[in-house]
Amino acid sequence: MTTAMLANNASVPEAAAPADATAAVPRPATRPRRRANPFASTRVQSLLLLVVLLGAWEGAVRLFKVSANLMPPVSDIAVALWRGLATGPMAKDGFWYHGGVTVAEILLGFLIGSGVGLAIGIVVSQMPRVEALLEPYVAALQSVPKVAIAPIIVVWLGFGIGSKVMIICLLTFFPVLVTSIAGFKAVDADRIDLLRSLSATRWQIFRKAKFPSALPYIFAGLNMAAAFSVVGAVVGEFVGAQAGLGVLILQMEAQADTGGSFAVCVVLSVIGIVMTDVLRRIQRRVLHWMPADTSQRTVSV
Repeated sequence: MTTAMLANNASVPEAAAPADATAAVPRPATRPRRRANPFASTRVQSLLLLVVLLGAWEGAVRLFKVSANLMPPVSDIAVALWRGLATGPMAKDGFWYHGGVTVAEILLGFLIGSGVGLAIGIVVSQMPRVEALLEPYVAALQSVPKVAIAPIIVVWLGFGIGSKVMIICLLTFFPVLVTSIAGFKAVDADRIDLLRSLSATRWQIFRKAKFPSALPYIFAGLNMAAAFSVVGAVVGEFVGAQAGLGVLILQMEAQADTGGSFAVCVVLSVIGIVMTDVLRRIQRRVLHWMPADTSQRTVSV
């Protein structure tokens, strides 16, 4: 019995030995996490560049004593912008009322013009004879400067919102039409042959092959149309309108308020930026299946 107890006591340190040996093994040192550099973001760099440019603008105007009627300092533009945004939504001398009219014109003209351009692009892509028939007329209408016919459109449709929407439609129609036709032509012929070998109908070929392949081209045309829609709205309001940011620019120029005119241009730029950003978000969501463009990737050392 004494021998058995000695054996049990001797076995205890042997069983504990592996645990002690494991605990004695040093653990690999963990690398400290790198703190994210806030200035590495493209948006932060873009904002910093904007601050530098605005500071250089302000300093150059103050240093060389440029007349405010020719080039107002940034501080005057900021004051005019605040004054215009601080008014009520229905004030006839504020940015909200005139901006709402211009945004309504832009959205209506953009949706109608781009929608009609896309619809005709789809029809033309399905019917090559129609494309050959309409091609000279499209080229002729596209080459006509829309600014030249804007006064005629205002005479036809009046000073209301209809004439501005028509001008925007003419400006947004052609980019979407041309890019959509190019996109439907750029589809891989092997994919169409494969679908035809599987007895796919024309609608199935269009839905499965042509339309997905044309979407990048269509979104490129929509981005151009968004910029043209802002230009078209201001041009139409310059020619003849009762309200809108273009009318506000004309009123401020008549009063020699150059800072206020620049402030309205800032509002128009913000409208264009918002429209472009919304289109890019929709494009990312719709074209989630597209691989990222590796040609634009940069390797950071």
